[in-house]
Amino acid sequence: MKILVVGCGNVGYTIAETLNREKHSITIIDIDEEKASTMATRLDVVSVAGNGAAYNVLKEGGVKDCDVLIATTGQDEINMLCCLIAKNEGKCRTIARVRNPEYYSEIDSLQKSLGIDLVINPESSAAESCYQLLWAPGASYVDSFAQGKVLVVTVRLPEKSPWVRKSLNEINRGCRAQFLIAVVERKGESFVPNGYSVIQEGDQLSLLVDKADLNLVLRNMGLVFKPIKSVLIGGCGTMGYYLTKRLLKERVSVKIVEPNLSRCNKLWDELPGATVLNGSFNNELFLQEAGISNVDAVVALSGNDSDNIVLSLYANKVTNAKLITRVNKMTMGGVLSEIPIGAIVSPKALTAEYILRYARASSSDESDSSMEAMHFLADGKIEALSFTVYRDSPLVGVQFKSLRLRKGVLFGAIIRGKSVIIPSGADAIRPGDLVVVLTEHKGMRKIRDVLA
Repeated sequence: MKILVVGCGNVGYTIAETLNREKHSITIIDIDEEKASTMATRLDVVSVAGNGAAYNVLKEGGVKDCDVLIATTGQDEINMLCCLIAKNEGKCRTIARVRNPEYYSEIDSLQKSLGIDLVINPESSAAESCYQLLWAPGASYVDSFAQGKVLVVTVRLPEKSPWVRKSLNEINRGCRAQFLIAVVERKGESFVPNGYSVIQEGDQLSLLVDKADLNLVLRNMGLVFKPIKSVLIGGCGTMGYYLTKRLLKERVSVKIVEPNLSRCNKLWDELPGATVLNGSFNNELFLQEAGISNVDAVVALSGNDSDNIVLSLYANKVTNAKLITRVNKMTMGGVLSEIPIGAIVSPKALTAEYILRYARASSSDESDSSMEAMHFLADGKIEALSFTVYRDSPLVGVQFKSLRLRKGVLFGAIIRGKSVIIPSGADAIRPGDLVVVLTEHKGMRKIRDVLA
């Protein structure tokens, strides 16, 4: 496919890098000529310097012939205008990053009038991710398939877990729940396990689990669920606003620590159910007076990575609260996973993931299946994909044990109507099933790509 990426920030770079690796033809546009040129040289793609909202610049970038335009600049208005021009001048699909809550509240009408196929709100998506993490003890990552029926949860095995030194077959026999250990991360390496793989102390596991069975599985692993009744949020921009609204709706007590007084004044008006405190969340005395030692969770959400890390490190020292830390620099995840700052959430990484999923699904011929969702696990080494399978697929009606699969591929779950099935070798796919696949291979677009 010919893909035009407007904006060469972290999100644009990640998208261009991944799609280029998957053999798409990529052209990038950025108003900063040096940045565009550097990125083009590093990735071996075509670059155009100029305003992505200008017709002549988009024309030079090949907008008339492109299949997908992705607008990821830091300005919502430019992103939406890019999509409008692209729709008027070509027949491409368009994706826009839109962050402003005022625009996002009217997104349905904006999408229709501007012809935008997909709108991504990074802060809203990241706030929802934070919310999901709050209800999964020990989890560093939570996402879902099939409108939440199946969760993918990454968790570090607790000390003295009853799962240590047991094979997956033994663990499954001892826990009467619908779940699968899909990925094991151990000493910097990751792999898709089989039934004979043995879990070791210190392993980090990614699970596929029926949402109804999540707490049962985590308890069986040795984790205890503690209801979240109070949350302290450090730094409350757009992402903090979305999360606070969600928590207040669930009757959770929320304290907001915000150093910017004018922002505090706005929050007092917009979030009357929350306690808003003006002060630095790097001030230990102030944080103690704010009650950091007594809350169930601390969520560091400022726009400054260093401030967020310091707040979470301090919270880890003085409380047993659940910790969630916002990190904007996408390349820092692997390093930060080794320090005690809890779960890491990156709005930019989530945005890149959603856009990549849509772009890859758009490139599929949909002859045997359509991709519905894609999540990256183990720092991107493993992909979790879901496909709706059609009647003509070569996999339909064939028992899994009879299929010749590529190495590093695992069927994780089947969602059939309201039922969640963790498949065995005797199961087979039916037309209309939603099938979750784990794979070490990059670039899978169709369900038949699992075959050797």
